Parts: sequence; structure tokens; C-alpha cells
Amino acid sequence: MSDIKRMPQNTEEHEVASEFNKPQVTTHKSKWPVRILMIVLIVAVLAVGLFLVSKYTTWNILKVNKSSQGTSASGWQAVFLTNGQVYFGQVLKNSESTVVLENVYYLQVQQQAQLAQDQTQNTAAQPNLSLVKLGNELHGPTDKMSINKLQVLFIEDLKNESKVVEAIKNYMAENKL
Repeated sequence: MSDIKRMPQNTEEHEVASEFNKPQVTTHKSKWPVRILMIVLIVAVLAVGLFLVSKYTTWNILKVNKSSQGTSASGWQAVFLTNGQVYFGQVLKNSESTVVLENVYYLQVQQQAQLAQDQTQNTAAQPNLSLVKLGNELHGPTDKMSINKLQVLFIEDLKNESKVVEAIKNYMAENKL
């Protein structure tokens, strides 16, 4: 009968016996890994929040580029300036101080001479508008403009069906750009 275990008689013996039978487990776990993980998660959530606030509101905290190429359906924009000039192109950067425009075109107005002598002098000749690619001028500028934001009245996105976009596409096709 040596195989039979003796059962404790009272509760004190039972507690002591059960303490000896339990495996030794350390209860002093470090809470630092959990705390570090929580801090990293909080920082990540704050960073994502700041990015979204910068991107989609007027509070440009992180200086996120809000207007970039491809914001319109066609990818082309019209930039209207305070001097009356309008430039067409693709906005690469629209920061607080400058607008950077690439693939720049502008309209050139040419007056047609009166063809018929019977036209009255009160009738003005119809202006002839032509789209000009920046870079073909005498001084040979590059095809990129950095415009002071104080000179910009507004920027419009152009549709694919726009006559200007169609003229730009035709020019690019003819010149294999």
C-alpha cells in the first residue's frame, strides 16, 4: 500500500500539499514590451491622423502636396494669373508659395486683317487664337514654370473633352511628344 497517497486531514495541510504540487511559475513578467508596443501604436495613429489632416484640410501641417499631377480627369490644368495670362499644363506642385507647372502651353492672340473692303470700320476683326508650346520662344525657356502663388488667381482642372486638351493632344501627336 505504498502507492496510495495520504490525503491531507485539514485545510492547512491541504494548502501546503497543493503548494508543493504546483509547478513553479514566475509571476514577475515585465510590462515594458506591452508599454512600448502601445506607445508605437499611438505614435503611428497620430502620424496617420496628421497626414490625413494635412492632405485633406487647409491645415497643411506636414506640408503634404495637395494638388499633384493627375488630379483632374485629363491631368491638365489651367492656371489663371493676375496679369490676365492663362497657362495650361500639368501642376506638379502647389505649395503655399509657388505653383510648379510642367508641359506648359499658352494662348497667343493674332488679329486678322480685314479681308473684305465692304466691312464697316465699326466691325472689329475676329481674333485668331493659337496654342503655343512653351520652349519655342526666342529666349528658349525650359518646359517648366515656377509661378509665384501671389500671382495666381485660381487653378481649374480641364476635362478630356476640352478644346485646349484636344489641341494639346493633337500637338503632342504631331510632334511625337
